[in-house]
Amino acid sequence: MLSTHYGVDAMELGMIGLGKMGANMAERLLQGGHKVTGFDPSADARKGLEAKGGSSADSLQALVKALPAPRVLWMMVPSGKITDDTVDALMSALAPGDTVIDGGNSNYKDTLRRAKTYADKNLNYVDCGTSGGVWGLKEGYSMMIGGDEKVVDGLQPIFETLAPGKDQGWGRVGPVGSGHYTKMVHNGIEYGMMQAYAEGFSILKHKEEFGLDLHQVGEIWRYGSVVRSWLLDLTTDALGKNPNMDGIAPYVVDSGEGRWTVDAALELNVSAPVITLSLMERFRSRDDDSFADKLLSSMRNEFGGHAIKKE
Repeated sequence: MLSTHYGVDAMELGMIGLGKMGANMAERLLQGGHKVTGFDPSADARKGLEAKGGSSADSLQALVKALPAPRVLWMMVPSGKITDDTVDALMSALAPGDTVIDGGNSNYKDTLRRAKTYADKNLNYVDCGTSGGVWGLKEGYSMMIGGDEKVVDGLQPIFETLAPGKDQGWGRVGPVGSGHYTKMVHNGIEYGMMQAYAEGFSILKHKEEFGLDLHQVGEIWRYGSVVRSWLLDLTTDALGKNPNMDGIAPYVVDSGEGRWTVDAALELNVSAPVITLSLMERFRSRDDDSFADKLLSSMRNEFGGHAIKKE
């Protein structure tokens, strides 16, 4: 077998989904000495993988046929229907002993359902909550893995190559479903941290008489401060590039994990006000014509005669 730059045996696997995350992960695996065959509906994405030294297939069925048994396939596709369709299509093409790793942001309840269906056919299903974004190719990925212990152990060379270090940033956190559950909570925490940074810098910006340089403040906080973090590094970098956030609409998308985290907190009777309010603030950012705020203003006028600001 080939040897990767972390000194572990190389493996052969299929990568399904060659978007930003999938393509970068495939490239990092190739750099580590693994053999990667990829599939994506986009012919340009497939050509991109080939240019990096990988192989490609023009269908899921062709991808399965191109891999040696027992097969390992890593999915990096959007959660929900696309993942379900991919899982269903693979199930009819795979053979007992094959393994599918879901590296996307699937809801852990969907993961449990899919894993049971696969187990009934003697197929292995592993969920891997993956964090790292566009920086993962260079810095490595943080991976929270759920699945059968023996199956995960057999995939160790892949995880070691994708991680920031052989023994850093990855681990089996429990049985199937636990990887996506852990990543869900991770993203909920991320919502709260982002909201706190955004509110804090906004308070600084509104103290106009001090003329604070927000980029400078961020740089100061990055070293020695108890609020330093990689997220602060990225925030500070953004403030350096665009101090006034010119050209950016005050509209914040949520990809689902924050909602699922709040749902889990409610199910478990766990108080999570910061994460919940950060999610609510994202919803608020999308209301261009806030009826609630207009009604609040009207209420103040009704009970106290306070002036109403006209549009």
